[in-house]
Amino acid sequence: MNPLKIGITGVRGVVGETFTPHLVAQFAEAFATCVGRGKVYICDDARRSGSMARGAAISGLLAAGCKTYDLGVCPIPSMQRTIAASGAVGGIAVSAGHNSEDWNALKFIRADGFYFNAREADELLDVYHAGEFERAGWDKIVPLEKTGSSGAVSEHIAAIVGMTDVRRIKKAGLKVAVDTCNGACSEAASELLDALGCKTVAINAEPGEPFPHDPEPNAANMRQTRSIVRAVGCDAGFMLDTAGERLGIVTDDGTILPEDYTLALCVSIWLSSNPGGLVVTNLSTTGAIDAVAKKHKASVMRTRIGQAYVAEAAAKHKAAIAGEGSGGVIFPRLHYACDGMAAMAFILDFIARTGSTVSAAAAAIPKFVTLKKNAQLDFSVIHRAIHHARTEAKTRYSNANVDLSDGVKLGWANSWLHIRPSNTEPIIRVMAEARSEKRARELIAIGEELIGG
Repeated sequence: MNPLKIGITGVRGVVGETFTPHLVAQFAEAFATCVGRGKVYICDDARRSGSMARGAAISGLLAAGCKTYDLGVCPIPSMQRTIAASGAVGGIAVSAGHNSEDWNALKFIRADGFYFNAREADELLDVYHAGEFERAGWDKIVPLEKTGSSGAVSEHIAAIVGMTDVRRIKKAGLKVAVDTCNGACSEAASELLDALGCKTVAINAEPGEPFPHDPEPNAANMRQTRSIVRAVGCDAGFMLDTAGERLGIVTDDGTILPEDYTLALCVSIWLSSNPGGLVVTNLSTTGAIDAVAKKHKASVMRTRIGQAYVAEAAAKHKAAIAGEGSGGVIFPRLHYACDGMAAMAFILDFIARTGSTVSAAAAAIPKFVTLKKNAQLDFSVIHRAIHHARTEAKTRYSNANVDLSDGVKLGWANSWLHIRPSNTEPIIRVMAEARSEKRARELIAIGEELIGG
């Protein structure tokens, strides 16, 4: 039996095992109890279990007396913008994003379009466990509004287009390959690229069809995109996760950039024209961000892992740009949400504006070797393993800068090791970064030893 993951990123599990219609409906009722009766939006990311889970969540929302607007299949950033602009009390996104197709999840969004923060997520969990939900009488149940996603998506695309020089991009005649993994951006990504005047090769763009590969935009899943970039001679290739939050990049010479370098590239592009300001990212994101920021006289703030932490810090401290090393980029002038389609348009605008290439821009970013290892431990011992790692790290590595705000992170000059429980899967993530692969591997070994792996 796979465990259920409950935390800052919502509620997720394997469909038919821990992620069930009963659970979904109850969490929807708990959500409605927290936010109060009012306008609520809901969407899913086109995975096979999406309609089932969305239907269960709708039942819970209607039972609580919410005025529920069903967007159907819709990118999460599109729904977040709609929620913030509509006077809604919040929304639920049915999406496991980067997880494999057997997983699904509920992500809870507040009235301002931000994800629930840690305090709000704890309150929601308390309400769920108490089981005391607000329920409407038969005469107070409001009919479901099946609006579809076209309005939310078109307004989102218009906002993205508005932050680019469309005429310049059209004149450049860019060729772009995009893989949407049959997810929520399958139609929206092509609509955006058409609006920008790009010549588009879209693959895996049939929402509802089986995933051609896992939807996490990493090197293992982007080989098909790389092949198309090389065969067609594209200026860039992109892969979006099923929610539309994370973006992976293939350069014009066919190089698949590491996940961290989506944010690093966008930060470099932004700061090259807008020096100074603040960049917000999380503890596990590459040190290349710090190097780029230093070059352009900007500062960097790091938070715990999770879009909610990064977005709230970015808004509070008025960041110029923000995001996570998983491929999510936040453009505060657009909204405080990781937005893969916006990042895609931002990079294309850079190509058209400068006449440069993605490969040249990526080559200018300082190089680090980042290694990741997932330790598969029984769910019941993960907390104990993390506690052991924290205790041992403070004792054995006094020469390191020790950060205990999210698991344990040990920092040295030009290298770091981060050990933390995953927010989205029943594993411990061990990540290390250094200037050389040898040093990065040494740090991974230290991490495995600290958790008893």
